[in-house]
Amino acid sequence: MDAAFSYTFPAIKGIQADKEYYVAMCPLRIIPKIFLFDEDEIPPEHRAQRILNKTRIPEITNYIVENNRDYVFSSLTASIDGELEFVPFGQDPSSKDLGQLRVALDARFLINDGQHRRAAIEEALKISPEIGSETISVVFFHDEGLTKSQQIFSDLNRHAVNTTSSIGILYDHRDKLALVTKEIVKEIPLLKRYTDRERVSLSKNSPKILALNHVFNTNLKLLGKTKGDSISDDDKQFLFEFWQTLTESIVEWNDVLNKKLSPRDLRANFIVGHGVFIEAIGVLGKYLREFHTEDWKKHLQKLSSIDWNRANTEFWLGRAFNQNGRIQKNNHTIQLTTNKIKTLLGLPLLEHEMNIENKFKQGDH
Repeated sequence: MDAAFSYTFPAIKGIQADKEYYVAMCPLRIIPKIFLFDEDEIPPEHRAQRILNKTRIPEITNYIVENNRDYVFSSLTASIDGELEFVPFGQDPSSKDLGQLRVALDARFLINDGQHRRAAIEEALKISPEIGSETISVVFFHDEGLTKSQQIFSDLNRHAVNTTSSIGILYDHRDKLALVTKEIVKEIPLLKRYTDRERVSLSKNSPKILALNHVFNTNLKLLGKTKGDSISDDDKQFLFEFWQTLTESIVEWNDVLNKKLSPRDLRANFIVGHGVFIEAIGVLGKYLREFHTEDWKKHLQKLSSIDWNRANTEFWLGRAFNQNGRIQKNNHTIQLTTNKIKTLLGLPLLEHEMNIENKFKQGDH
């Protein structure tokens, strides 16, 4: 193949299932140019990926632009429909798999895995064109007619396991709230001992009380923020004081800390052993910070007098758990649980809270 009429990439040749494949280094600037993207360009039977979720692109783009000194991308995977040739640098056995991958200019490239990264790279280049000479690794499979592209995508994702949100928070060293959340868990004795840093939900036999994502999500609710928002020094101080006061005010938590109650029995018998409670407390805390700036701790300390027992169906049935006794955590039940806690503390409901409460009492839940 004439190099003048082909794309040429430095590449490594490998073998899988008796078929050759190639790992090449591609400059970012050519990624948007060579890979098919517009769904209209690709016949439906050859569309190897799910429809592009365009809401994900700005987040990935910002990640590249804001961290252009230390962003990390995993490889793209793509099929090539067209003529290609691998030219080794030498015939020595130790280097025969190192060489150049030449692909005809009229070949079609179809991404099997990485379409959102490809779209984000295109947007990032518009903002920071200087990154165009940086490279991303691409795993190429030769696929005449793109007949295997869907199977390649299916196979690549068959055994993929997403990390839990708790692990995502644990490993995140950029997001300010993730960092503060981990500091809080490390500094407050009860949280340090009884927060699971890996799981997002706890089994009935777990020795922990909370999951890290529970604490993080509660912090989002306390501040009225979304993930990635900036937080102030005042926000950080409030979070530390809030968790310190809260952990001192929940009698059952302290019974666990003092070995009077096991985490298993806590979860089995009290709603304070579940995420729906802790996130409801986040909604409550935001209200207290806004409307009781000077005495919010006093109201929070009154939580010690509330009956959190799951046997107390008058308080918690239909809110924290359903008719089958199963704990239910979603935005609606979190708000209903918050409403009950506010009522028990003698705090008024806001208009939208009152609307939800009225519908609940009318049986529309």
